[in-house]
Formats: sequence, C-alpha cells, structure tokens
Amino acid sequence: MFHKLPDELQLISETAGKLSRDHLEPLAATLDSGEGRESFLKNLNLLAANGFMGLNISSDYGGTEAGATGFALAIAKLAEGCAATALTVSVSNMVAEVIQAVGSQAQRDAYLPKLTDGTFPAGGFCLTEADAGSDAASMRCRAAKDGDFYVLNGSKLYISSAEYAGLFVVWAVTDPAARKGKGISCFLVEANTPGLIIGKAEKKMGQTGSATNEVHFQDCRIPASALMGAENEGFRIAVKELAGGRIGIAALAYGIGVKAMETAKVYVSERKQFGQPLSSQQGIQWMLADRETELEAARLLILQAAALKDDGLPFAKQASMAKLYASETAQRATYTALQLHGGAGYIREYPLERYARDARITTIYEGTSEIQRLVIAREILKDF
Repeated sequence: MFHKLPDELQLISETAGKLSRDHLEPLAATLDSGEGRESFLKNLNLLAANGFMGLNISSDYGGTEAGATGFALAIAKLAEGCAATALTVSVSNMVAEVIQAVGSQAQRDAYLPKLTDGTFPAGGFCLTEADAGSDAASMRCRAAKDGDFYVLNGSKLYISSAEYAGLFVVWAVTDPAARKGKGISCFLVEANTPGLIIGKAEKKMGQTGSATNEVHFQDCRIPASALMGAENEGFRIAVKELAGGRIGIAALAYGIGVKAMETAKVYVSERKQFGQPLSSQQGIQWMLADRETELEAARLLILQAAALKDDGLPFAKQASMAKLYASETAQRATYTALQLHGGAGYIREYPLERYARDARITTIYEGTSEIQRLVIAREILKDF
C-alpha cells in the first residue's frame, strides 16, 4: 500500500527535507541553547511561504491540500532537522484544521489565510490546565455569556508557541451545571485581545527552541462570534482534533528517531575499535537492525492512520497506535544511537543527547502513552 508515494507527496517530502537540512538543522543547536529566536521566526515564515503552515487546508484559504499523509511526511522531515520547529508547524496546522473543520465561514475567511501565509507566525492550542491534563474534561477555565460577548477567566498550562502565536483556540466551561465534558465550548481568541496574558516560559528538558508558556485569561472579553461550533459542544471538537494531532506527534517522533539512527550509522561506519569499524561487529549490527525494524513499523502505522483520515474513515485507534508506537520507538532509537556513540554521545559537541531530550516529550504531549493505550483498548473492546 505504501511502497511508492504519489509524485505530489514525494515532492512535499523532498521539499520539507531540503528546507530542514538547509535552514532548520543549522539552527537547531542554537535554539537548544536558548538563542536564535529571530532566525527561528524567519524559518517559520519561510515554511509558511512554502505551504507548510496549511498542509491539510483548502487552497481557498492559501492551503496546500496535501492531506493528512502529506502533513505526516512533512512533519517527519522537518523533525529530522529541528524537533522544536516541527512541533510549532504541527500545532499551527492543528489549529488551522480546527478552524477549517468547525469554524464559521467568517472565521475561516478571517483567520486561515493569516495562518497559512505566515501573518500569524504560529497558532496556539489552549486545552491543558493545571488540574486538567489527561482528564481534559475537568477544566475550570470559564466563559460567561454577557450579552453579545463572552468573558473568559482562568489559566491554561504548557501552551506551545504562546509567545509568538497570533491566534489561540481556547476551550472553556460555558455551562458549569452540565454533566462533565458536556458544558465546554470552543473559542477563537486573537493574541492582542485585552485580558489575554502570556505567562512565564517553562524551562524544559528538550525542544527548548519551541516556547511553552502559561496563558492566563483575566476578564478577557471576546465577541459571541468568537464561538466555534455549537455552545457546550466543544469537548467533542477537542477529542476529534487531538486524534489528528497524534498523527503529527507520531511523525515528529519518527523523524527524530530516523535522524538519530542516521547519525549513528555514519559514526559506527567510521569509528574503529580493535582494528575494525564498529559496524563490523555483530552486536552493533543487531542493535541497528532492531531499531530500523521498529522505525519502519512506526512509519507504516503513521501512514495507515493518515490514509484513513484522508479517506474520511475512523482513524482514532490507528492514530493512537501510531503515536504510542512511534514515540516509544523514538526513545529506544535515540538512546541506542547515543549508546553507539559511546562517551561521545554524552557530549554536547554531538547532537545525540539533544535528540534523546527532544524525543522524550513525545510520549507525553498530545496524550501520554498510557492514555493512548486506554484509547486503543476502548476502540478494540467496544464491539464486545
């Protein structure tokens, strides 16, 4: 089924790969050190100009119409160069897809072109709270109706790209008396809206080039037209969009794993011990074989989930399988690659320790591995 990509998808993958090698990878270490924000934003603009901020968005709004498969292929290649940049692209595409799927015509016309052309450097996805992570339905952020407006109050946690996002998709409780998960609505909030406050930047283990912040809403007044979809039906939107986002994180994890193993293959082919290249030793070969087999399996799971989404078929189970397997495979791949470098892998002169740190979060965000197992189990047991 996936032996040969159509020409248009192959072109997307190749273009993403070239941009990744030429622009993202040279900046990755600088971003990891906490510097290079201006160049990072220039790269985001370059990616927008090449169609990577609207991969599954209609051309009516400046999108590429590459579908979920094109999106997955692109994110994987971008992650090979810089996981932090790939994450920003993935989340921004996720925000655009939410707007395209459930936004009004006026919302699509107003915001999608600004996301796809880079007017907004990124989009923010405001769902998680301090007491509502895996259990997102327990959120406390409130949106109270006040005439032709809603007033937002509350805080969101771990919001990617918050410092430079031009637009946020925000979930808040609109009916606190409703059954859990049933009184939540979804809103669009522009970054310059009074009462929207970007909080502290988190100091993270990896993917440090991508800003992660608290976002606070203090009497943040937004027009009623900012509501997306029906009032009190927002949680259903979140669940559906998270499934699509998991394809992106699976692809990101896969890309990191591929890059780590490519780096390791070069090293063990050149490094000599006991008079022979490391790659000539059977133990090393078996380590390579195991990781390459797992990465290929991850690739196929990702493509399967993306193909189902493109065909309009149920894909939640396959997206969770892809995210679970690819993210945990990335852990093994990066640590194996680091091990194959020996002491050099632990030194920052080599990128292996960065790959390992960047990969670690992929088993956590967009739903932990444990949550993915719950989703998969629920899907496979619901017919029995």
